[in-house]
Amino acid sequence: MYSGPGGCAASNCHGSVTAKAVTRIWQNEYSIWAAQDKHARAYNMLSNPVSMRMGKILKLASNPNQAEKCLVCHSINVASNLRAQSFQMDEGVSCENCHGPAVGWLGPHTAKGWTHEQSLKLGMYDTRDLAARSEKCMSCHVGTPDKRVDHQMIAAGHPDLTFELDTFSAVMPRHWKFPDANQNTWEGVQEWAIGQGVELRETLNRLSRSASSSKSWPEFAEMECFACHHSLTQPQDSWRQAAGYQGRTPGAPAWNASRYIVFRDLVKQISPDTGKQLDADLDQVSGLVGSGGDREQIAAAAKTASTLADQILQQVRRQQYDASLTTRVMQAIAADGNSIAEQGERSAEQAAMALDSLALAYEKNEKLGNQPELRAAIDRLFKQLSNPSAYNAPVFAAEMQKVKALLPHGIQTASSRP
Repeated sequence: MYSGPGGCAASNCHGSVTAKAVTRIWQNEYSIWAAQDKHARAYNMLSNPVSMRMGKILKLASNPNQAEKCLVCHSINVASNLRAQSFQMDEGVSCENCHGPAVGWLGPHTAKGWTHEQSLKLGMYDTRDLAARSEKCMSCHVGTPDKRVDHQMIAAGHPDLTFELDTFSAVMPRHWKFPDANQNTWEGVQEWAIGQGVELRETLNRLSRSASSSKSWPEFAEMECFACHHSLTQPQDSWRQAAGYQGRTPGAPAWNASRYIVFRDLVKQISPDTGKQLDADLDQVSGLVGSGGDREQIAAAAKTASTLADQILQQVRRQQYDASLTTRVMQAIAADGNSIAEQGERSAEQAAMALDSLALAYEKNEKLGNQPELRAAIDRLFKQLSNPSAYNAPVFAAEMQKVKALLPHGIQTASSRP
């Protein structure tokens, strides 16, 4: 059963105002969540003017704060028989959304000698496992069969779903630390890599589900938004027309490849042959979507690519991360600037977040003489994304080259994608 976040709020549990350095955990996890984490206000968002307007546009039978369509991601929406007396729906996306129903382990897990494994057996979700943690995040930030942000919802006002595990975890902000036995100085790189792998797999699963449904296909939420929603220019000033429409029919919506665009550079570093196969599978998916292919073929191709992505994910989980690999991946992403930029704003956004995460992880472990200059160059990437409809690929690519020149250099073991 679910008890609500109040059971975690005591100052000697997780509700301390300040972090405690002498304990296994900080003990201020609840306080950080309540005061700084947007998840804590997820339910209240459903009552603001924008959400109420969305409800009217979508012709919901009830207000968003009562609609199943909204509550599945903005609260803990479980059956009444799973709610303890202390449970309240209006507490938003709280502790048990991520850590699992707490009634079974809430009391016992504070006992001396109690282990994490014992809590897992009583219903705690294993957020220490980076793949499992990613899957939990993706259940809302990408979607499941029961949780879906489609083009209709986006048109009504819901934000498009963009996500990168390490970046989004940092801005929550994080309210956790790993036990000393699991400390990994390159954990940020590992978190980024595993998050990318899970996100690609789940994005492909979502595409397969969308294409399998005759009612919703073509589902424009699967496409690159700003391939259509962009500022119009004279043809001679259009970088899109100058780049052409390789692999798709001119004017046809392009598949949103952002969940793949930088992950491929990691895969090529750790397994070049597998990287070539992933390229081939994703090229097929992109080509079928971009040419208006048969939806059943698209669904099958996406499922095949998802299976390969899952196999690669297992290798990514076992991979050892260090300065050399981090350097090579950053260099490969930056060198891929032209291709990434031409894929569109969403891919550029993913590249900027990736370089930011990887550079921060590198800076924690290795001394960089030009750290202020590199930070400023990465910040300029994000400035290029401040007005998505006015995004300009050649300008973003030029800024990527500036970042590349400032990155640490390592031995390149795999060539960049042309």
